[in-house]
Amino acid sequence: MSRRLIAGLIATCVGAMVGFLFWPLSPVLEITGRREGRVLFCARVQPGEEFVLSYVHSVNRRPVYDTLRVEADYLVIAKSRFDSFGAGMPEASTQDGTLTVAEDGWMEWTVNRPTPEIIMRVGRVADHTLHFRGRVIRLSDLGDPGSALTLRIRKSIWLNFIINRCLP
Repeated sequence: MSRRLIAGLIATCVGAMVGFLFWPLSPVLEITGRREGRVLFCARVQPGEEFVLSYVHSVNRRPVYDTLRVEADYLVIAKSRFDSFGAGMPEASTQDGTLTVAEDGWMEWTVNRPTPEIIMRVGRVADHTLHFRGRVIRLSDLGDPGSALTLRIRKSIWLNFIINRCLP
């Protein structure tokens, strides 16, 4: 074989490997620091998968559990569960959502609102916590109180899984 043919084959193989490593693979839940954009948490997800973001309400100091659902490339705010009314909490069904009382006495506000991302500040008292596949992740472990975090669905590349940047 000529050197030119060998060089062409090597370049093709290297190009294919680089293409493979940077090819979008699957959706991931990604939490980034809003200011610096650094990925603080990453895990593979499947469309239809749900997880919960919980916090303590700032006024009535009672727990709130927001259920979020993964879609192809965005999140859906599915519902909120709470046991007591507080400022900003729904008091009745509206065109935006349905309020029901569950058998356990907790209120459920179902909204099914799609959103490209959720931007939130890590609370000082709220104890924002991500409940994901049996894991409990305090957002104050990812960012300082008062700092802004962004939750979103992204397509990840193979390289992130090879170097263990995302949970399987």
